[in-house]
Amino acid sequence: MDIDLQSTLNGASVRGQEVEFRVWSPSAKQFELLLYRRGPSEPERIQMRRLGSADFGLPDLELTDTDTWAAMGIAARAGDRYAYVVDGSKPLPDPVSRLLPEGVHGVTEIADPTTFRWSDVHWRGRDFREFALYEIHIGAFTQEGTFDAAILRLPYLKDLGVTAIEVMPVNAFPGEHNWGYDGVGLYAVQANYGGPEAFKRFVDAAHNAGLAVVLDVVYNHLGNEGNYLRGFGPYFTSKHHTPWGEAVNYDDEGCDGVRRFVVDNALYWLREYHLDGLRLDAVHTIKDDSETHIVAEIQEQAAAFAKESGRRISIMAETDENDPRYVLPPEKHGYELAAIWSDDFHHAMHSFLTGENKGYYQDYGKKEQIAKALNEGFVFQGEYFKYWKNVRGASSEGMSAESHIICLQNHDQVGNRALGERMSMLMPRGARFLASAILLLAPQTPLLFMGEEYDEPAPFQFFTDFEDAGIKKAVSEGRRQEFAAFGWKEIPDPQESATFERSRLTWNQSKESLEMLQWYRTLLHLRREYITHGERRCHAEWVGERTLRMQVPAANPKVTVLAAFAGEDEMEGPEGAREVLSHKEDGYAVRVFVSQVSTA
Repeated sequence: MDIDLQSTLNGASVRGQEVEFRVWSPSAKQFELLLYRRGPSEPERIQMRRLGSADFGLPDLELTDTDTWAAMGIAARAGDRYAYVVDGSKPLPDPVSRLLPEGVHGVTEIADPTTFRWSDVHWRGRDFREFALYEIHIGAFTQEGTFDAAILRLPYLKDLGVTAIEVMPVNAFPGEHNWGYDGVGLYAVQANYGGPEAFKRFVDAAHNAGLAVVLDVVYNHLGNEGNYLRGFGPYFTSKHHTPWGEAVNYDDEGCDGVRRFVVDNALYWLREYHLDGLRLDAVHTIKDDSETHIVAEIQEQAAAFAKESGRRISIMAETDENDPRYVLPPEKHGYELAAIWSDDFHHAMHSFLTGENKGYYQDYGKKEQIAKALNEGFVFQGEYFKYWKNVRGASSEGMSAESHIICLQNHDQVGNRALGERMSMLMPRGARFLASAILLLAPQTPLLFMGEEYDEPAPFQFFTDFEDAGIKKAVSEGRRQEFAAFGWKEIPDPQESATFERSRLTWNQSKESLEMLQWYRTLLHLRREYITHGERRCHAEWVGERTLRMQVPAANPKVTVLAAFAGEDEMEGPEGAREVLSHKEDGYAVRVFVSQVSTA
């Protein structure tokens, strides 16, 4: 059986003990395959030929029809390695490598996807309404920094009560440690995390524990080091510019192949790794004037695959636009994603609880913004945004509560601080108890950042491991410039190994940490019992100078949260309601009431 990457563009397809090679490169003149079989030190050099208008391959016959694809298999096997020479270039890895064992500058290793034996045959995914997300970075989640080590923590996550794991990008990046957003091998799984087989073991184990797995993917740019796509085709365009330079070519000459490369990549993760969804990074920086936006096309193809496979698949997007089009249905000119990241809740809570008012926090700090974020999802719906010096957002009308993903911490909001401080370093403990109750009992979809649930004391800082001297310097200087608006002066060097080492979870087990962990467990249990399957509407209002009352659903609420911010007396709960949880510390108090018992 022919097993390939499900990509019509590039790749090595395994067929028994033979491998077929095909490359999409519409502008190249000459292509050479270097095949490193296990044993010989020198590669076998094989001339490739133009097949059709855009492909190179290894024909076994003379082609008279330029649109015909034909290829012969070459005796090779999983574990053999190869590279391409394009118009006399140095050896380059395949753009759709499954594994780059020598790093992003090295050769590709042939990986046979049929060798893994899945045990999640009965898994069909989770309804998105059930999602309570837990974001992890594989390299920093455990001391070992591997998928296999992360598997040992899955029982802990199940017991915690989260239902979906969001994995930060794992596609190949330069060096040994990186957040993952500098990745260049879109199809390759980072080798020192364990490679493709280890990632599959992780997903399989998660499914057997009842946990969905979502992968963070980056389609707005590629990293600078190890990005060899320009040597293969028109992957980038000067028609648009982004914070990273030229845009990925979604709407200029030759874009059809590039779009196919990206859409197939999304399907590859869903199909080959059994993932339950994708989180599309920073879609507001994707430039695409096509009639069908690339984000909409990814959603359309993912929905078709979900229907075909009988699985639930959720595509989500990070955006700071406060734009409902990403989740609205096509008849309302939307893309119909499951959800978007809604930053307003985080910014409103963070600024109010810490008093920070610089950078993008300058537009927040008013208590009314917290209630508006809970009731409507977006705080800014077309109002002037000082940080942008422009208006921001649109009405959230038509969006469901669960289509807003909210958090108190995530990798950006922690790691893009100069010192990577978590909430535990920025606000009193009592405030953290209060804020987490609002987050986890709100009708929106909550996200936790690894370690948040037990007040992890270690920071999460920005770390890289580039080899290129120019990029090293640019990254270090760029961080200092980035933080000028916040007034932060002490900036750890991302390139120092200590920056990465101090960002690993410590799994602190102090008495105070265990108390916070039990608080989060209880809140997630209450969410599952009273919020997940109920009516997802909220009525939040300030009933005192410093007391917020949140009721879910808005009428005849099952759950009422009274959050007394510093200095305010607690308010009485609804008549006849049962108090199920409370905490008071540092002048902050929170009380949770249930109006009726539900078996939902």
